[in-house]
Amino acid sequence: MQLERYVFGLSHVGIPTAGLIKSVEFFESIGFTQIHFAVNPRTKKRVSFLQLADLVIELYESEPDVTGKRGAINHIALEVRELDALFEYFKASGCNMLDSEVQFLPFWENGVRFFTIEGVNGELLEFCSKV
Repeated sequence: MQLERYVFGLSHVGIPTAGLIKSVEFFESIGFTQIHFAVNPRTKKRVSFLQLADLVIELYESEPDVTGKRGAINHIALEVRELDALFEYFKASGCNMLDSEVQFLPFWENGVRFFTIEGVNGELLEFCSKV
């Protein structure tokens, strides 16, 4: 498979935080602008997306044992086309799929569909498409 056929950019980098408001304030103080705020209906935790130039970060409330460590980046998300075809490809490839089906969250105007795989070092790679 030629992944470049499906991937057309970096969607965002996911960063867990124990203090969402302080984290948002920090990133705004260095030049980021909040472009979306939501509550995850699954976890009931707040999520903030901030942007600086072409870089988007997702700050989300998490448990303290996940945050506060150097390099506490949870996932890298890639914006893709043909999400369902890509999901089927990875499912058949034997990759460590973290989702048994394509997921949906009501973020952005019409929602986002996504799935996540785990790399050989435990890194999380999310493939997503805004609806």
